[in-house]
Amino acid sequence: MNYYKISLISSPLEPLTYCSSKTINPHAKVSIKLQNRILDGVILSTCQQPEFKTNEILEVSEFYYSKQQIKLSQFISSYYICSLGDAFGLMVPFSSTMATTEVVAPKSSITLSQNQQQALDFLKQHKTSLLFGDTGSGKTEVYMKYFEEMLKVGKRAIFLMPEISLTPQMDKRLQQHFGSSVVMWHSKLTPKQKKQNLEAIYGGEAKIIAGPRSALFLPIKDLGLIVVDEEHDDSYKSNKRPRYNARDIAIYMGKIYDIPVVLGSATPSLSSYMKFPYSRLKGGYFSSHKEFIYEKSSESLTPMVLDALRDTLKAKEQAIVFLPTRANFKYLICGDCGHTYECVFCSIGMSIHQKSHALKCHYCNYTQAIPQVCSACGSGNLTSSRLGTAEAVKDISSELPDGMVEQFDRDVITTQAKLKKALKRFNDKQTDILVGTQMLSKGHDYHGVTLAVVLGMDNMLNMSDYRAREKALSSLIQVAGRSGRKKGAKVLVQSFNEEFFSAFVDDYESFLQEEKIYREGLYPPYKKLCRVLFAHKNGAKARDEMQKMHDKLFHMPNIEIVGYGKCAIERVANKFRFEILIRSDKSTDIIKAIKFCKVDLAEIDMDPIEFG
Repeated sequence: MNYYKISLISSPLEPLTYCSSKTINPHAKVSIKLQNRILDGVILSTCQQPEFKTNEILEVSEFYYSKQQIKLSQFISSYYICSLGDAFGLMVPFSSTMATTEVVAPKSSITLSQNQQQALDFLKQHKTSLLFGDTGSGKTEVYMKYFEEMLKVGKRAIFLMPEISLTPQMDKRLQQHFGSSVVMWHSKLTPKQKKQNLEAIYGGEAKIIAGPRSALFLPIKDLGLIVVDEEHDDSYKSNKRPRYNARDIAIYMGKIYDIPVVLGSATPSLSSYMKFPYSRLKGGYFSSHKEFIYEKSSESLTPMVLDALRDTLKAKEQAIVFLPTRANFKYLICGDCGHTYECVFCSIGMSIHQKSHALKCHYCNYTQAIPQVCSACGSGNLTSSRLGTAEAVKDISSELPDGMVEQFDRDVITTQAKLKKALKRFNDKQTDILVGTQMLSKGHDYHGVTLAVVLGMDNMLNMSDYRAREKALSSLIQVAGRSGRKKGAKVLVQSFNEEFFSAFVDDYESFLQEEKIYREGLYPPYKKLCRVLFAHKNGAKARDEMQKMHDKLFHMPNIEIVGYGKCAIERVANKFRFEILIRSDKSTDIIKAIKFCKVDLAEIDMDPIEFG
């Protein structure tokens, strides 16, 4: 009888011991029984017969994990402080039965400008590098040329994009040039599409695998290059265990696979800008002029905004309107007693969705009917604050009845098909004004936009987040970059902070140089941060567990407790939440301290980006 240590896939448990009369290869995927449940596991190693009775392995599958996948899983488990099983839950294993087919590389048809060629030559000289390219400077052509060169030497590539940036345009451009060598991988695929795409990956027909975070963990042989587009984007960070950052995982994969990794952005994160050599790609194919106009106003559709939209419609041109908030309004407040409508399960104001006549919590999705009178004092004087996309669409349509106005956010664009149709309507000029949230700025090509209206910048700038300045300026530049692609454009920005935005909107590099001075000695990239979360239906238990871990951490060397207590949003989905924020010079010191002091309820968020 042989004995094996097995990690249970997607389980928080430590590895368990099972036996088999067969000799099983290390890293094979197997089925085992645990408390009357059939579970999948990974063979980690052989071991001695234990003193206790062991169950037998039920089945050995055709699937296995590569040495690199094992190493990557171990790194994720160690760095992000989760179980090995949780890390394996991210991986898609290799198959031992798939035959590999050869695919002929496409003939070259991508011609780079001199600047683009210089950028590509620079990227090829470094293992990890940053392509710092202005919007419209042709970053995609540089990536595609690099892919082409990889295919010629029999290598494959991963093209990582933020979830919402899986744009139809990018898919189309890749397919046009690389044909069936391109496979898209994301959560919106049907089970049938996933099966077909996985077969193409196993069989080797798929040479370029494009997708969001999950594309990193696919079973790709002969991997030669990883490109992380829009590397600054927050959606690369997972918000559930393991709380990894796909950009950072891509960089680590570059080391264990010994392959180049390219990070690309028009507004790179300060961390990437400081850590890696970069090639600066300025200007672009669009030489049209952009005029920035600032209006001292809080988030609202002022006469100035409506006049600008009216003029755009008269000129038979198109506009985009950016708002950080979905729904009709963010909050409902009684004008007489000040009562606000919070979610019954979360300590956060509910958003008003007038189309469905409901107040909705954007954290746990709890919904209730919009009240007609205040539940606290009976007054009918209920007012709304913080304009949302749905309300903006309604108001603009009312003021400009001749214009076709469309909402463009996660409430409306729920599938890939809806995204394609909405963008097609806009580019075919069936829609005149597109009103949306962050989704508007995510790499879409809008051909005829001559006006970009940007609302709510001050709300982003005033967030309690050390990256607030970076996020607000980056959002403005990304939204502005969607306009003026064919001819001159106006960018109308509502803000009381014109001095800040106007200083850096055309010079993001100067902003990064200034920002690093603010962060030195306090925040990344100079310091490492870790946020420890505690959530429980019993608030006293969550608080006690936080206090217990805090008291242990307090005596640990080389770490600093920045703060601890209730989370900014104390309750989500009926669980009370507490947190500890830790700072240190080295991540190894944080990891040692956490592992020594961790309590059962603690959820670890290394390199946090969410402080709300």
